[in-house]
Amino acid sequence: MNTPKEALKRYFGYDSFRNGQEEIINRTIFDKQHSLVLMPTGSGKSLCYQIPALCLDGGTIVISPLIALMQDQVDSLRKKKIPASFINSTISRQEKDKRLEDFIKGKIKLLYVTPERFRRPDFAEKIKEANISLLAVDEAHCISEWGHDFRPDYSRIGEFRQIIGNPLTIALTATATKDVQKDIVSKLNLKANEVKLFHHGIDRPNLRLEALDTYDEKDKLNAILTTIENYSGSGIIYFSLIQTLEKYAEMLERKGISFGVYHGKLTDDKRKQMQRDFLSGKQDLILATNAFGMGIDKADIRFVIHAEVPSSVEAYYQEIGRAGRDGSPSLCLLLYNQDDLYTQMEFIKWANPDADFYSRLFNFLRANLQAANSMGIEYLREQMHYKTKGDFRIETVLAILDRYGVTEGSLENHDLKLTGELPEILEDDDYLKEKLLSDNKKLLAMVNYFRNNRCRRVYISNYFGFTDEKPCGNCDNCV
Repeated sequence: MNTPKEALKRYFGYDSFRNGQEEIINRTIFDKQHSLVLMPTGSGKSLCYQIPALCLDGGTIVISPLIALMQDQVDSLRKKKIPASFINSTISRQEKDKRLEDFIKGKIKLLYVTPERFRRPDFAEKIKEANISLLAVDEAHCISEWGHDFRPDYSRIGEFRQIIGNPLTIALTATATKDVQKDIVSKLNLKANEVKLFHHGIDRPNLRLEALDTYDEKDKLNAILTTIENYSGSGIIYFSLIQTLEKYAEMLERKGISFGVYHGKLTDDKRKQMQRDFLSGKQDLILATNAFGMGIDKADIRFVIHAEVPSSVEAYYQEIGRAGRDGSPSLCLLLYNQDDLYTQMEFIKWANPDADFYSRLFNFLRANLQAANSMGIEYLREQMHYKTKGDFRIETVLAILDRYGVTEGSLENHDLKLTGELPEILEDDDYLKEKLLSDNKKLLAMVNYFRNNRCRRVYISNYFGFTDEKPCGNCDNCV
């Protein structure tokens, strides 16, 4: 068996751990105790379970929310000669069976799966045969319905732990308020006194946090051009709306600026190519919606600009964490405009349909599924008396039904199927109103981040419940 430092050197090429990693790793390997790890994006959370996986006798299951993310992580581990694999819907049944058998036999040390995999009775039954030393829950904030990226199957991980014998567990995230932290522990079927919380605040002193009040498009464009001029290297400019992204793309093109674009209207192939170009350095500047970022492990991003107000401090903190992973000075700039705030308020409204809308759309699909598959989402818009161009409640409901396991397939591929009934929680108007209120409070916290005239780093730390952060001396308010 490797010692932690031997594994670190042998597989990752490092002589020493970063701040906080060794204590977490030793607790897992030697004390056999559960942990909840809150670490900034890019500070090495993955090593906190990858090293134990290499040192413990049995296998490690890693719960990960996104197929693309797990594929990137497994590819990276395989390049380091680490026996890792994944099981998801992109591979054949035969290959799934082979990988699961290899994991059970100990040929694979780290097996990445989405929580939806445990819906499969054959998988849930077979995985019991494995010797599992560790369960790692990545992006653990997805467990909580009060987090910013709730996934219903994540909330059932406590059941999955029981299926695999309640193994030693480490949950990891960059973003979790006090309430979300409690929810994570509870949904894992653990007690508070069984889990140690490790947190490192906003432990990225090289990130300069700034916010600028902009009055119009010209103001925003000037701020973007100034940043591009002053920070040579890679950068990401985030937009909430694709139409706004396209407008600024035209402006930058007229200024002779080279850039790539990444958003949901592009084909999968184009998005993958753009991500590859950015990671390889072929393209330095990306204009993107928040769809861009998961799995972006690029050390030398010199600036991240939010050209429109994000929906929450959680989302903002996760996105700025992609800057400056090499430790060099990097800018995180928020461009605030009151009109952008109204855009986010509309987003929140359409992202929170009421119980009546869920019920009407579900019943319509049940009665007209063949027609919906044949004619697509525009047909649904017409049938649901769609009035406002920006109203994307249908997309919201379809995504939520998929997350709850009520549907499989998609309208885009003309193979949408109903596989369950509408969950009671989506017919509970009181719950849905509370969720809407919670999302609006998150947006208000983002507005207060802009208006706050004290240290921005301290504001973010306080938001997540860590009240011991000292003024950074590096943000625009401190300076």
